[in-house]
Amino acid sequence: MQKNVYTVKQVNAYVKNMFAQDFMLNRIYVKGEVSNLKYHTSGHIYFSLKDESGTIACVMFAGQRSGLSFRMREGQQVIALGSVSVYERDGKYQLYAREIVPDGDGLLYEKFQALKKELEEMGMFAPEYKKEIPAYVKRLGVVTAPTGAAVRDIINITKRRNPYVQIILYPAQVQGEGAAASIVKGIRMLERQDVDVMIVGRGGGSMEDLWAFNEEIVARAVFDCRIPVISAVGHETDTTIIDYVADLRAPTPSAAAELAVCEYGKLIEAVRLYGLRMQRSMVQKVHMMRLQLDKYQTKLSYLSPAGRIREYRQRLAEYEEQIPELFGEKCRKNRERGQSLEERIYFLMKQHIKDSRQNLAIYLERVKGLSPLEKLNQGFSYVQGREGKTIRRTKDVQKNDEITIFVTDGGIKASVTDTWKEEYHDRTRR
Repeated sequence: MQKNVYTVKQVNAYVKNMFAQDFMLNRIYVKGEVSNLKYHTSGHIYFSLKDESGTIACVMFAGQRSGLSFRMREGQQVIALGSVSVYERDGKYQLYAREIVPDGDGLLYEKFQALKKELEEMGMFAPEYKKEIPAYVKRLGVVTAPTGAAVRDIINITKRRNPYVQIILYPAQVQGEGAAASIVKGIRMLERQDVDVMIVGRGGGSMEDLWAFNEEIVARAVFDCRIPVISAVGHETDTTIIDYVADLRAPTPSAAAELAVCEYGKLIEAVRLYGLRMQRSMVQKVHMMRLQLDKYQTKLSYLSPAGRIREYRQRLAEYEEQIPELFGEKCRKNRERGQSLEERIYFLMKQHIKDSRQNLAIYLERVKGLSPLEKLNQGFSYVQGREGKTIRRTKDVQKNDEITIFVTDGGIKASVTDTWKEEYHDRTRR
């Protein structure tokens, strides 16, 4: 009789497939005490859950760490949601955790997830609604408990970074019955105070302690606030609803103060460096402009009109010595009369200007004789038709047309009663 023989790999794969087909094992909550806890450098978390009767190996991969809102510790009671499957290499089954909450917070966690999903679907977490945190804050609003480490950290860090920032504290109740309403009242009061930015938060605690910041009325107050809001609730691993709604999430209240307030010392140092850089730039610019000005002054010294006149005078003096030999007796006689070439040129220019003025006077008299105004002064008139056209012939008008007759001192409106033709002969022509 032949027997079926299987390899270890085949058996492990078969068992793993059986686990995968079991619906209950694909989504199961397991409660127990944490032991053998190890945070691996790869980001994975290896641990075991045990109770009085047994132990189960567990692992949470780095990609699932968003399902863990706190840091686990040995001996802690937790509830892990995940799937049970077989690790084929060792032939052992283990729990692959996706979410882990402290035992006792399970119902609150489910409520948290339901509200988070609802608000996310409403768009309250959308990045387009996030307001920008101003770079330079003058008035800082803080909604938190009046006592405790959170408010002390915010005040100390703010004063250290910029002692000129005014802090307006609303002493809110941050835990227990009525805490949510107190936080909402603080947000609205500081909004009316017109602060530049607002920090809303408290120190660390359990999920139940932080629950006021998971209430819907607080989330809506943060979303509706026209002042930028920084959430600062608990420790870095704590996550609340207002962390998703706020314009910026800070891991701790101390970090919120650092994000909200610029460091005054660094700002002053930056201004000083900018001033030095500007001064060096201006000195360099002035130096370059002076070099350029010296260049222009040198260029102007030999291109200026005065310089060119001196140069031409020098040339004239040189030519004056040569002109008698080049141009003959006339130049020699001028020199004998004590008249230099420069004086001769000046005399000729004045004579040319005088002749030009005489010619201009003659032309003006001629133009004056042709002027229409002169003709009008002599008894002549100028006639225009209805559309402003000049009338030169009888055919340019018809009977009853309106015409305008321009004379020396104005115009005359008239109406054509009749027209006739005459032949005029030019007696000046032969």
